[in-house]
Amino acid sequence: MPQIMKIEEAIKKYVKDGSSIMIGGFLGCNTPYKAIDQMVKQGSKELTIISTVNSFTHQDMGKLFDAGLVRKFIGSHIGTNAVVVNQYRTGKLQVEYYPQGTLIEKIRCAGAGLGGVLTPTGIGTLLEEGKEKIEVNGKEYLLETPLSADVAIIKGFKADKKGNIVYKGTANANPIMATAGKITIAEVDEIVEVGELEASEIGTPGIFVNAICLGYEKDEFIQKSRDMYKAVGIFK
Repeated sequence: MPQIMKIEEAIKKYVKDGSSIMIGGFLGCNTPYKAIDQMVKQGSKELTIISTVNSFTHQDMGKLFDAGLVRKFIGSHIGTNAVVVNQYRTGKLQVEYYPQGTLIEKIRCAGAGLGGVLTPTGIGTLLEEGKEKIEVNGKEYLLETPLSADVAIIKGFKADKKGNIVYKGTANANPIMATAGKITIAEVDEIVEVGELEASEIGTPGIFVNAICLGYEKDEFIQKSRDMYKAVGIFK
């Protein structure tokens, strides 16, 4: 049974020095802003961050890199964050790249308890170095092994008190990451009573969730999103 907790309590309880952390969201969309801000405030170091992309310079997830809290990033893209690019070039940050589809499949395999996924993506490129090749029906594939994390931090729209999560708009990697964390923290806009959510709406069953936390109030969340996109020149 998941616990309803303040985000400060959840981060303190589950995020430690050296933890591997999956963070849902994509360039600020459906991103757990409040959890990220609390991680910066707490200051746990030597983190491994797993996410599809690294977001923008000085924004949301980027604050963790600004604060020097991250040892390694596992994802598909860092080019939108100048700080991260500089840390990588100067040897301060390790980066492990995967094509985005491959990354998601690795995470999905971890959540489903599978031994890996076979993909042709990367054959004949640097991505095949050090990986096992398997031939199926005359075609070569790379074996990509499962990718899990100590903690998955996801962003949902609503949760009931048993941890069932509903997403609004784009869910991106949040539902898949929720299955692949040893611990899953769900940051949501609203917590409702059991029975108030339609079964057909639920994107993450509560069995995967350990902590349910309220994020920023709606107006504050919207303002943070607007401020971020203004800062990077998407909005004026």
